[in-house]
Amino acid sequence: MSVAALRGWTPSIARPSVLPGFGLTFGFAVSYLSLIVLIPLAVLVWRASALGIDGIWRVATTPRVLAALQVSFFISAAAATVNVVFGAIVAWVLVRYDFPGKRIFDAAVDLPFALPTAVAGIALASLYATNGWIGALFAPWGIKIAFTPLGIFIALVFIGLPFVVRTVQPVLQDFEREVEEASATLGAGRGQTVFRVVLPALVPALLTGGALAFARAVGEYGSVIFIAGNMPFVSEIAPLLIVTRLEEFDYAGASAIATVMLVISFAALLAINSIQAFSRRRFGHA
Repeated sequence: MSVAALRGWTPSIARPSVLPGFGLTFGFAVSYLSLIVLIPLAVLVWRASALGIDGIWRVATTPRVLAALQVSFFISAAAATVNVVFGAIVAWVLVRYDFPGKRIFDAAVDLPFALPTAVAGIALASLYATNGWIGALFAPWGIKIAFTPLGIFIALVFIGLPFVVRTVQPVLQDFEREVEEASATLGAGRGQTVFRVVLPALVPALLTGGALAFARAVGEYGSVIFIAGNMPFVSEIAPLLIVTRLEEFDYAGASAIATVMLVISFAALLAINSIQAFSRRRFGHA
């Protein structure tokens, strides 16, 4: 090292970070998570354990409970899939195009967040009933939307769309258009650019938004009961069945159904997160 460099060199002094250390932040995070999430869920499982494993299995495998679980999870998965597709399109339009009323359109995406779920359910039921503005258009063909599983599907799409849009939108905003231009320069068509350049970068965000929409849909109650019809074995959702058990003072049975929903939801979200982590590794190094 030269003399000039030595003259300009000053020893570095370690300064304490303005942020708290790992021990304090980790302890706070675990405490907060325990109070808000883990302890309530543990109490739920503890209440269901009064029935024992056999009792929980017996409650979960009754025909009515199985039908309600199928309605909740299958329709939620279908609604989340649709939201992934159309949520990505809505996010693309909001990011890539300027048009009159864009801010109003952007704000309208968040309406399902702001509206009380009961209000949303009443509005959807009024629109899609056979005498409603939209339902009346399908009634002549014998298509009934409200008070059927199709009505549940529409309600779950309504409440889940913002999760996908708001998850994908920041990724599209940060996506460099030069990459698309380079793809076009190399001779790729629009379809090839979308599916080989843009879409792989959006896969983790799409999976995250889809998982959030699915989780929100599985537990949705207020907006669904007004448009579902709530017919056992046809359009009865699992959350409604839990409320029915509580009204019958069957707290153990309600806890058993809730525990089964918890286990299935956790397994589904764990699988989605695993796929998301794989996609990040896969497309991040592509």
